[in-house]
Amino acid sequence: MSGDARKTAAGLSYLTGFGNEHASEAVPGALPEGRNSPQRAPLGLYAEQLSGTAFTEPRAHNRRSWLYRIRPSAAHPPFTRTDNGAIRTAPFTETVPDPNRLRWNPLPEPPAGTDFLAGLWTLGGNGDATQRTGMAVHLYHANTSMERVFSDADGELLIVPERGGLLLHTEFGRLAVEPAHVALIPRGVRFRVELMDTASDGGQSPTARGYVCENYGAPFQLPELGPIGANGLAHARDFRAPVPAYEDVTGPVEVVNKFCGNLWTATYDHSPLDVVAWHGTHVPYVYDLRRFNVIGTISYDHPDPSIFTVLTSPSDTPGLAGVDFVVFAPRWLVGEDTFRPPYFHRNVMSEYMGLIEGAYDAKAEGFVPGGGSLHNMMSAHGPDRDTFDKASAAELKPQKIDDGLAFMFETRWPVTLTPHAAGADHLQQRYDDVWQGLQRHFRA
Repeated sequence: MSGDARKTAAGLSYLTGFGNEHASEAVPGALPEGRNSPQRAPLGLYAEQLSGTAFTEPRAHNRRSWLYRIRPSAAHPPFTRTDNGAIRTAPFTETVPDPNRLRWNPLPEPPAGTDFLAGLWTLGGNGDATQRTGMAVHLYHANTSMERVFSDADGELLIVPERGGLLLHTEFGRLAVEPAHVALIPRGVRFRVELMDTASDGGQSPTARGYVCENYGAPFQLPELGPIGANGLAHARDFRAPVPAYEDVTGPVEVVNKFCGNLWTATYDHSPLDVVAWHGTHVPYVYDLRRFNVIGTISYDHPDPSIFTVLTSPSDTPGLAGVDFVVFAPRWLVGEDTFRPPYFHRNVMSEYMGLIEGAYDAKAEGFVPGGGSLHNMMSAHGPDRDTFDKASAAELKPQKIDDGLAFMFETRWPVTLTPHAAGADHLQQRYDDVWQGLQRHFRA
């Protein structure tokens, strides 16, 4: 990019809550007073609405934002197809759904010059992106910052860093997201990913690694609390939106658009990240997972993992999510006469689990940060033998679990693998062995 660039200082502001109107401006007076689209927008800007839901969806679920930008988004050349790399999109039909328990080591080191987009690697998913149902599980491994700009028309992107911080330059402003944080980029929002430590090492970017949930369905929202009441789990006030940081840049800028499973590219003569002010509900945000207010038992038995739900994408069946994002955050265990690790179970939901840091309390070894496991619907899983033996004999004193941070993408349908995930060198070949040592203890 060349030309005169002007950017505001990066900053964050608190969202007032999901579904509520939020507003921000980089220059005083850039937001129009009382009208979304006045005859002449302030400061010579263009008014543009970005709709993430249908116009007529109920007010509580409607997602849209008004953007006041230097150039309208319509001012661009035609897009042409480009290589999809390792990105795949639902429907996943190249393999059949696998009922086996599966686990992967972290992605291998990428070639030099791999940015976030080139480093995306699809593990699998379900549904149909063209019908706006289902989800996909991606991983990323990058070693250089993006120069190009990316947007996803197929779904919103929940980014879960495991190694290395990311600075997300979005149309709405900048979001800094580090391990133990998550960031959400709404459907259709353009952004560029910068590796945060680039400037400190002479321009050689460090490695950044993590996970992405691409949600084709209804936008993520906070789960209902039901009998929990008004407080608990994730608080709306802890989700933070960016302050505008517009780029007034001329010169060639590559823009890549993901549309119905394929990547398309165009070269703009300006940066599309030129929004000076905005207001609305279709907004990117960042959330610190350590702010999650864990709810648990203070008497006996092990509650279901639904109590760890951070965000949910509802389906047409109440209580049945297209995809849930669940975090196993630091917490106290105090249950009496209770097997405290996650119990043995089979579940109608399918579970992809990843590890951000430390260790997971249901596995003794083999499940490492950057890796992941897939337990499709009704596949039996739970603690391995070492964990079972240790937990069954432990003295049940109050115990703080604070040496790990794991998460789960839980979905209503089976996750069908991509061929490159099913045949990956880093797929663990003997994952079933962790349960083979469980012995018979029955005494009549």
